[in-house]
Amino acid sequence: MEGKMQEKQKKSVFSELLTTRALTRAGIIAALYAALTYVFAPVAYGPLQIRPAEALCILPIFFIEAVPGLFVGCALANLLSGYGLYDIGFGSLTTLVAAILTFVIGFLLKRNLLSAILGGIPPVLFNAVVIPFVIILGDAETPMAAYWTMFGEFMLTQSVWIYALGLPLYFAVRKLRQKGVKALL
Repeated sequence: MEGKMQEKQKKSVFSELLTTRALTRAGIIAALYAALTYVFAPVAYGPLQIRPAEALCILPIFFIEAVPGLFVGCALANLLSGYGLYDIGFGSLTTLVAAILTFVIGFLLKRNLLSAILGGIPPVLFNAVVIPFVIILGDAETPMAAYWTMFGEFMLTQSVWIYALGLPLYFAVRKLRQKGVKALL
């Protein structure tokens, strides 16, 4: 009996991705991520990133469709990056893996405040670990010794976007969902 219940839960979580609402929401998230990054393009790329679009990385706590939305949005945003295929590929995959883990955390912790706090860790940590390598690989003039400095910069900037902007977004979405706003259910 319990096995059938778990199978039904799995099926319902992944079948949510195929609804018109979910596909629309994924597209909106992708477009918002890319557009917000393009607006900040002069400072959105490089070792110290001003990328408020990263606040959207908290959305997989609520919506599984935010996972592909963030992946596509990041890939589109990274087309303007000066780090070429390294950033388009590795940067986007980093966002995808972090978004999957954020979704799992939200799903397991039932979308409470702890899930928002813990759900912010994958995007912060993964970007801090991977993106300095992307920058070093994409820019032959950046020395490998700069990795730890960039790691610290990414930990700081990602924390700001995820927690200073992402947590208010989390609370706003949660409140609107509690009020029954259909677009966020």
